[in-house]
Amino acid sequence: MTYYLDSVTEKSWRFLTELKRKYHFVLIGGWAVWLYTQQLKSKDIDIVIDLPTLDALKSAYEIEKNHRLKKYQLRRGEVEVDIYVPFFSDPGVPSEQIIDRAAMFNGFNLPTVEMLIMLKLAAWRQRRASAKGRKDFLDIISLLRLGKLQPDRSRPGIMKDKMADVIKEFKQELLSTTEISELGINRHQISKHKDAWKAALTSII
Repeated sequence: MTYYLDSVTEKSWRFLTELKRKYHFVLIGGWAVWLYTQQLKSKDIDIVIDLPTLDALKSAYEIEKNHRLKKYQLRRGEVEVDIYVPFFSDPGVPSEQIIDRAAMFNGFNLPTVEMLIMLKLAAWRQRRASAKGRKDFLDIISLLRLGKLQPDRSRPGIMKDKMADVIKEFKQELLSTTEISELGINRHQISKHKDAWKAALTSII
């Protein structure tokens, strides 16, 4: 299954593996979802790093600071890298909490599935009317389909009321969804799993 052109995702993956060889980071965003689900590959790269690693990146690449969105950005051709740092960036969960609770999976340092869902929910809320917002929706569904949520891992330090509204909005979107062709989910499958997915979303906060 594809969402972006294979030529673009291949360039993105190659650059991601290049960065992995040189720097320590927590991978979030679409590529982190793909590593867990093996569903839809990503076009862009999203990473959380500490300040020494940011300095190292600045010495090797042209890095721009986005004050409005509170992140740093790097571009390699068609590939964009969004860079989040502690005590400045909050991509849905404070960056320092992401770093503190990440663990190795499939060769990459990743947030828990529960935390990744929350990060994706925050992204979906901001850009839900766009193509990237649709990709966020698909990524969330892919993670929910894993059926491996462990709520107690996500609760410490996360404000419940911070995510309650966006989860409510996502449930409403899910309620009006009859099929998800990009993931091969038909009407029958949606009907069968929708209640479980909604319950799982509630459980993570």
